[in-house]
Amino acid sequence: MKTFRRILGYIKPFWRHLGITIVCTFLYAILNGASVYLTIPLLDTLFMQGKDEQVQVVNNDLYEETSSSFMSNTIDSLKNSFEQYVLSGSPAEVLLKICILIFIAFTGKNVFAYLQSYFLAYVEQGLIRDIRDVSYDHIHKLPMSFFKNEKTGDLMSRFSNDVFLVQASVSAVFLSLFREPITVIVLFGIALSMSWKLTLFSLVIVPFAIVIITFIGIKLRKQSYILQQNLGGIASILHETIRGAKIVKAFGMEQYENNKFFAFTQKVFRLTLKKVRTKNIASPTTEIMAVVVGVVIIYYGGQLVLVDGTLKASEFFGFTIAIFQMMPPLKQLGTINNKIQESIAAADRIFELLDTEPNIVNDEHAIEFPEFKDKVEFKDVDFHYDDSPELILKNINFEVKKGSIIAFVGGSGAGKTTIVDLIPRFYDVTAGRLLIDGSDIRKIKIEDLRALMGIVTQETVLFNESVKNNIAYGLADCPMEKIESAAKIANAHEFILELPKGYNTVIGESGVKLSGGQRQRLSIARALLKNPPIMIFDEATSALDNESEVLVQQAIERLMKDRTTFVIAHRLSTIQNADRIIVLDRGEIVQTGKHSELLEDTEGVYSKLYALQFRDNGG
Repeated sequence: MKTFRRILGYIKPFWRHLGITIVCTFLYAILNGASVYLTIPLLDTLFMQGKDEQVQVVNNDLYEETSSSFMSNTIDSLKNSFEQYVLSGSPAEVLLKICILIFIAFTGKNVFAYLQSYFLAYVEQGLIRDIRDVSYDHIHKLPMSFFKNEKTGDLMSRFSNDVFLVQASVSAVFLSLFREPITVIVLFGIALSMSWKLTLFSLVIVPFAIVIITFIGIKLRKQSYILQQNLGGIASILHETIRGAKIVKAFGMEQYENNKFFAFTQKVFRLTLKKVRTKNIASPTTEIMAVVVGVVIIYYGGQLVLVDGTLKASEFFGFTIAIFQMMPPLKQLGTINNKIQESIAAADRIFELLDTEPNIVNDEHAIEFPEFKDKVEFKDVDFHYDDSPELILKNINFEVKKGSIIAFVGGSGAGKTTIVDLIPRFYDVTAGRLLIDGSDIRKIKIEDLRALMGIVTQETVLFNESVKNNIAYGLADCPMEKIESAAKIANAHEFILELPKGYNTVIGESGVKLSGGQRQRLSIARALLKNPPIMIFDEATSALDNESEVLVQQAIERLMKDRTTFVIAHRLSTIQNADRIIVLDRGEIVQTGKHSELLEDTEGVYSKLYALQFRDNGG
């Protein structure tokens, strides 16, 4: 229940709407009870013509006895007023008054039911919106290490399947929490006022139902959690297969992917049926128990009417209506625990995300850092990922003066990307310090630190928006002249003009409508528009053909001008003009120097890499 109380915590901003909902619910229940209660005088008026005075006397005696035994003075007063103003007069007059009251009761009941549903929907939708917003905001605060260990499809499932299940449950639960209990109480009060003996019979069902429903609810919660996890697995497979459609087709793996997907859907099918069996058993079980009690009530009540004569037929009819009208809300209350358990299972996965604490956060005394002036330094830096004690970087020491171009070279897994990921604090160093202008970057505000940097990676990240919005990403109301200027410097302006709508062309998810070289030039234009003093290129040209590489390399060289630049290059020819090249091997710096200096050491790692690449290019 801790989880469900946490869900309820999101309702606080909507307390006014919830208050209106409760008032409307209360009025609905009162009018619903009144519509049932009015059947008694209606039946007396219709079927006991010619005995009106005798009926009123018997009614008065019965009401006095009942109210003095069970009901409060307030209810007694209401009954007396009802008799005085409604049940007095000729049968035709009484019939007209009762008909008017029945019309008012049913009309009012439905009006308040509508208002209650509307305001409750406002609360429900507002709650779900806020949960989604908080989750989306939180996910942007999580470090790169979190995304390294999570499946994209599973995260998407938490925003869709899990939130939808919470949404579907919340409305039903609140209807059950407010409308059904009040309805039951009102109807129970009416039944009790008519015959306490018959009413006690109706209570037989409650303890048995509670035991059964609690057991079913606990089981249902476990099944819901497992099912939601597997739905996340389906989303992951879909995401991977759609993104890798070309590879799937190229390797002829359609049937393999089909079999993998079919296995997951079959598992979800079995889990869903298991959950449906558990969920649906509560309602019929409760109803069967209610019918058993109802049959006993009818038999015993009939004895009181036919044999004992202590209960009038019209009162027994009204009592029966009240008891059987209690069954639907009792059934709803019987399923409320199941719905709560379902929403808890889904909410647990959402709150699991929200409870993941970001480990890359601003220091309590973080300083503002508006300008980069001097140098970047790595001092005795070690690094390993949280889920593995093995060091990825070991004893890294170097410094980079402002305006310098530093290139990182090494084999796969040498630690090149990890080094540049430490500079914008995508990860924090495990040991040692990383300094900018003498300040440890962990003491600098993250937003200020990252505002100093532009990043262009091998895997270009673009959004399903227009070319203009992708270039001006994060810059509101950016002048079109500046966007075009950045595109021209990035060698992108000409191909953009050839697109169907030029700068207003929507480029598809991840820029799928563009070639690799075009996507890369857009990302460079985006970095140019930001105009950062520090640039990071992570194998920005490795996936391009020769023609695209020339255009992208020209754009990169323009972007490097007057900036401090960190470059990871797959092709060594692109870094020959770097001020310094740092050669990495298994997480350690093994060589450093200019291109020509490193080639002089024929036994060094750089010479071997260069010779291998030259041979491959020549062959």
